Amino acid sequence: MKNYREILRLKSLGYSNRSIASSLNTSRNTVSDVLEKAEKSRVTWPLDEDVTNEALDELLYGRHDSSPTPYAVINYEYIHRELSKKGVTLTLLWQEYCEKAYANGETPYMSTQFGDKYRRWAMVTKATMRVTHKPGEVMQVDWAGGTIPYYDSVTGEEYKAYLFVAALPCSGYIYVEACTDMKQENWLLCHVHAYEYFGGVTRILVPDNLKTGVVANTRYETQLNESYRELAEYYGTAIVPARVRKPQDKGLVEKSVGFTTTWISAALREQKFFSFAEVRNAVEERLEVINTKPFQKRPGNRREAYLSEEKEFMLPLPKRPYEPAIWHQQTVGRDYLISDGLNKYSVPFDLIGEKVQVRLTKNIVEVFFKGSRVTSHKRLESYCSQPVVKPEHMPDNHRRYLEYNADEFMDWARGVGESTEVVVKHFLTSGDAPEQGYKDCVSLKKLGERYGKAKLEAACKRILAFSSSPSIRTIATILKNAKDSDNSAETTDNSSKYGITRGAAYWKKGGDGNA
Repeated sequence: MKNYREILRLKSLGYSNRSIASSLNTSRNTVSDVLEKAEKSRVTWPLDEDVTNEALDELLYGRHDSSPTPYAVINYEYIHRELSKKGVTLTLLWQEYCEKAYANGETPYMSTQFGDKYRRWAMVTKATMRVTHKPGEVMQVDWAGGTIPYYDSVTGEEYKAYLFVAALPCSGYIYVEACTDMKQENWLLCHVHAYEYFGGVTRILVPDNLKTGVVANTRYETQLNESYRELAEYYGTAIVPARVRKPQDKGLVEKSVGFTTTWISAALREQKFFSFAEVRNAVEERLEVINTKPFQKRPGNRREAYLSEEKEFMLPLPKRPYEPAIWHQQTVGRDYLISDGLNKYSVPFDLIGEKVQVRLTKNIVEVFFKGSRVTSHKRLESYCSQPVVKPEHMPDNHRRYLEYNADEFMDWARGVGESTEVVVKHFLTSGDAPEQGYKDCVSLKKLGERYGKAKLEAACKRILAFSSSPSIRTIATILKNAKDSDNSAETTDNSSKYGITRGAAYWKKGGDGNA
């Protein structure tokens, strides 16, 4: 029997057909015929140890059948391609093979032989890698290990750009994006951009066990980050994290990471970038090179393989892309406010001291308590010194304060008296804005409720007699002193009227009061 293994091995080392024929003591035509059939059958070196010359003889020439009856030829390439489609099994393909063979007057192989021959072909040609993933089934994601440096054009300070990689195992199609950091917001946005680049969504998403995606992954429990779970729910995909210390679960993306490091990071090592935009554009250009680079061992490239084998099996994209949301927990303070890191927003005051979940998107701030949404605000784009407060979130006394206005205070003052009106007008106009005098006006109204309008008017008149800048403290002091004086005078009058007095009879005859 011909030494097929040695012919393939020597050819892989670069020997000519003449040299191989001389080494194996066979003809050049035999060597050429073996190499030609091996190329058609996609048999390449190296081969596994258990692939014998007998197996190669049967694969390349279809010999070693126990019966002289001609059997229908099996189209292994077709079977392999059809098996990658959803719902297609080897049993179904064997039935179709039998029907075609009977229609052509040929004898088909039995199902066991049919399956054995295909598996042997797949083993020899290394074709099993692609049948483990059906088209549109899985997208694997990870951060690449290498970074790309870029510099500030003014200060020369160095920064790093990180690379996100998403890969489709069936076709080998990949997506790469440069990011300024590896935080959660960029992680989520890269998934959105990857789905848009592919033009569809896979049914399963396989990430590594990084904290931006997976909180915990044990043999008993998988706990996803809330933002990541929300993204998967929006796109209708299922997250299945790779097992800890099981790199084979993300085989293609690990390979793609290394490929990306070589064809992007290493390829750009001699270029010097002076902005992140330059890095991003360069990465996009290199990505096109990768996806259009011809395969070494089969016709076409990654993009062509995706469009012909996988695109039609992807889930459709939603009408609008997902808006990434960041979740975090906060405890509501006594001011019944929560923060987005830049500005503050109100929640119902009865949640003071409670822990709430805050969901932040680019445009919305949402607050959840025990799974229910209690409020939402439009998110401010820039810093604002004043918090965003809804009146219905405030206690009654705070809400009344919010409803105060300058006209209301002036109307009240006119009802008390001319001097009170002058004092209130001073409070409202002495600051940069009328609101700065509201607190003094409220205090003045409380003094009127306590001492009465007449006494308040008298106190205001008295203070205006010696000062053009009345203060609430001075008015309160005048009213208090006036009250104390009234109380003292009342005590003196009562003592004269109802006290014990001794008349002349008391002092008569020794003061015993007896006659």
